[in-house]
Amino acid sequence: MGWARALCGILLGWTLWGAPGAFAAEVLVLSSERSPNYHDASQAAVAELVRLGVRRTDILQLYASELAAGDLGAALSAKVWITLGSDALARALQREGRPTLVSALIPRLGFERILRDSPGRAAAPAVAVYLDQPFGRQLDLMHLALPEVKRVGVLWGQESLAQQPNLQAAAQVRGIELVAGSVPSSANLFAGLKTVLDGADVLFAVADPQVYNSSTISNILLATYRARVPVMAFSPAYVKAGALLAVYSTPRQIGVQAGAMARTVLQGGAVPASQYPLEFSVALNEHVARSLGMSLDEAVLNERLHRLEKRP
Repeated sequence: MGWARALCGILLGWTLWGAPGAFAAEVLVLSSERSPNYHDASQAAVAELVRLGVRRTDILQLYASELAAGDLGAALSAKVWITLGSDALARALQREGRPTLVSALIPRLGFERILRDSPGRAAAPAVAVYLDQPFGRQLDLMHLALPEVKRVGVLWGQESLAQQPNLQAAAQVRGIELVAGSVPSSANLFAGLKTVLDGADVLFAVADPQVYNSSTISNILLATYRARVPVMAFSPAYVKAGALLAVYSTPRQIGVQAGAMARTVLQGGAVPASQYPLEFSVALNEHVARSLGMSLDEAVLNERLHRLEKRP
């Protein structure tokens, strides 16, 4: 009888996973890597889909490396794919016959670059929940914490320069003057930083791997600290390292939003436009604040920023 049960298990496994067309997923959640952040986002997307009425058995979770391993009929039968991270997005865009993609855990510039460079970009739509925050939200937090600031420094690298008109527009509406430093290459970083520190009250960090990376961030934070110029960062990790403030969204918050967007696609409605995170949190380095003579409270800033966004 033991061999019979084993045989039944093998046949059941073949029925669910190996037989072409036997298992048809509604949604594929494709992660770039095995890490806590990706796991949290994936689980949050699945939970939101289930909450909105999608059966758990209709959701398939895979890693990008597994997508390249074979044809995976169950994955290709899905009506929408959620990709987490750049590798998953790039691999998904290469698949012929793919459905609509909802991309998450990727900054806007990275999403647009991968989409632009992909030979499969003309297939089904691909939209995103961006990892980064809208400039208006970041500037509003900066104003709540530092209401007297009017001159804001920015370091533009080759990739982030495309966002200059968006930041300029958001700053102009708020009566803020931008002091720009150009970083056309890593060799020009500290010349651009000096320009900013000489003329600005705050350094507003815009994500650009040429400017802000593991090799440069410590020296940038040290230079700004010595100049007593606080940094408005885009990552809680940078706040922990010495920046003053950041507004960010957790992988779980982004996963929930991606799940909701995927559910809209499943319902047959119009494909949602790419969007910035709806939910967010504030990070404050209290030690840096005190050293700069500021009395700030993370919870208060978080509550005031949320209240500001809900204002009609």
